[in-house]
Amino acid sequence: MAQTTTDTTHENERSKARLRTPTGFKDEEAKEIAAELNTVLADVFALYVKAKNFHWHLSGPHFRDYHLLFEEQAVELLRMVDPIAERVRRVGATTLRSVGHIAKLQKLADNDADFVEAADMLAELIEDNQALLARLRDARECCDEYEDVGSVSMLEEWIDQTEKRIWFLYETSRPQLTSGH
Repeated sequence: MAQTTTDTTHENERSKARLRTPTGFKDEEAKEIAAELNTVLADVFALYVKAKNFHWHLSGPHFRDYHLLFEEQAVELLRMVDPIAERVRRVGATTLRSVGHIAKLQKLADNDADFVEAADMLAELIEDNQALLARLRDARECCDEYEDVGSVSMLEEWIDQTEKRIWFLYETSRPQLTSGH
């Protein structure tokens, strides 16, 4: 006999309850914090893949410098993944489970072009990091509202890292100055 929608809903709730970490957050608070952090996580994954894509497909006179810059930034983004997901679990919620789940939540656009000019790669990474920065700040605001000090602390570090990535990308994208200043 097939399960009814009600039976399936109850089974899903029981499954989630098995994973619920006792934190002191109300269910609604944990859901809101997790929603913010999971959206950040999806965008971190998307930006990581884009940085690696550009790292792998870069061509031109600044190849070595940009290749190394994109790799450094990809590594920094990848280091964020596990702490974000584990934080979602620690606040008592569930996190991303698949590439499809990432695609559903990510706000950043993928870039599947066969070739992208190096200057356009820099511009796109600046724009995407700025969008991620806005999401990190939104998540920080949400976590601060619920006195989620652990998440706020982590988010502040990632905000600083993202601002630094933007700065490096921006300075790298500027035209070469011949005056030395």
